[in-house]
Amino acid sequence: MSTRTTAERKTKQTARIVVIGAGASGIAAATRLLELGFRNVKILEAESRVGGRINTVPFGDSVVDKGAQWCHGEGTNVVYQRVKNLNLLHATGDALKATYFVRSNKEILSEETALQLTTAVEMSLPTEPNEANGSLGDHLTSNYWQILSKSPAVDRTVAKELLDNLQRFRCSFTASDHLFEVSRRAHLEFAKDGGEFMLNWRDKGYKTFLRVLMNAKADQPEDLGVLNGRVQLYKRLTEINWDGTGELLLRCWDGEVLTADHVICTVSLGVLKEQHQKLFVPPLPAAKVRAINGLKQGTLNKLFLEYASLVLPKDWSGVNFLWLEEDLQELRGTERFWLEGVFGIHRVLHQPRLLQGWIIGEHARYMETLTEEQVLSGLQWLFNKFLPFDMPQPLRLMRSQWYSNPNFRGSYSSRTTYTDELRTGPWDLETPLLNADGTPRVQFAGEATSKTHHSSVHGATETGWREADRLNAYYSARNA
Repeated sequence: MSTRTTAERKTKQTARIVVIGAGASGIAAATRLLELGFRNVKILEAESRVGGRINTVPFGDSVVDKGAQWCHGEGTNVVYQRVKNLNLLHATGDALKATYFVRSNKEILSEETALQLTTAVEMSLPTEPNEANGSLGDHLTSNYWQILSKSPAVDRTVAKELLDNLQRFRCSFTASDHLFEVSRRAHLEFAKDGGEFMLNWRDKGYKTFLRVLMNAKADQPEDLGVLNGRVQLYKRLTEINWDGTGELLLRCWDGEVLTADHVICTVSLGVLKEQHQKLFVPPLPAAKVRAINGLKQGTLNKLFLEYASLVLPKDWSGVNFLWLEEDLQELRGTERFWLEGVFGIHRVLHQPRLLQGWIIGEHARYMETLTEEQVLSGLQWLFNKFLPFDMPQPLRLMRSQWYSNPNFRGSYSSRTTYTDELRTGPWDLETPLLNADGTPRVQFAGEATSKTHHSSVHGATETGWREADRLNAYYSARNA
């Protein structure tokens, strides 16, 4: 009897590959595998739809993105490179730059004051490798006040209010509760791309990118292109058994048991945190558990408001909310305390009747537990508190609830100072589970496994391609 493992007897044409999750990384992995000549590729998706944290839905006059929204960068960004010649992206440019800073006493900061303080914040971000230790919040705060110490005319009270607001805004980049948990080293190691930072998808949404990856028909929403017949929805897993050297066993919630030669796991870090102890048999290696525990899965949610017509003044693209200390202390003692996490609202491009709000961290997680009526009432109170003009009642509200969903448990990942203390990171989360002979059994992809592009669609896409290429390299080397 042959002592070779099941995978060793397989070829690219016969190897059974199961991808867990039909988000950007899962779709990228599956479509790349098919391009590379693999034939037996299947995706299991727990949700009722494909896309993962790309979730384009009808709202207002066309669609909005409850998850990923912008393509960031025009250089090496793989999303941009894939669609740049298809006339799908539109440069946001200065369209959202006319944002006003308004205090909770309805005072509007002058353009001069706002520019001076926002510039000081930008200048306070770390740029040099020797500034790598500690938190981003500590670094930003210290440098900010050092810069402003050279401008004695600055109102320190207003300066603190704006700093607090822009720190919450910065938290939206990493879905962090606060900047004092964000690793300064990770901020420096995140690879920023050149060109336009906020390319929007016009009135089609981010799902357009996934349809390009799948080569799906633009006028047929149910078409999955090359993945037709390869995606099983409502397939949530209860166990990935990778024991031994033979085929892997996958147990689903509906009782079905599947087998595979290779598994590419693209579930979110939040799901891994909650389920890895029960999901993987045998348990994951200590280094991977340390990465799962050490990395952060944070929450950022969106609030979409539809009105009968344009509601902000024509020269306003958005509003950032600056809390006076006494007003903030009073708010924290009320049932509307969660509004502290709403750092701003702005117009929705290509949909002038909509406003979009952002809420971060623990306040975002709490907001998910409220009824829509409670959220609407709170937002209307917030607008009345800050804005020097009347805001009509919106026609309707739509919000994201990424933390409550058991298939996500948060928005996206970041590296924290705790991650640094544990000396772990995406590189440990990425490391595949191998047989003793080097055969990949379980591989890991998704934005949380990206060393330089975490929390982004292009990072998720790159990692899906990375794992497809890993399998291709394995079979190519063995058959050489």
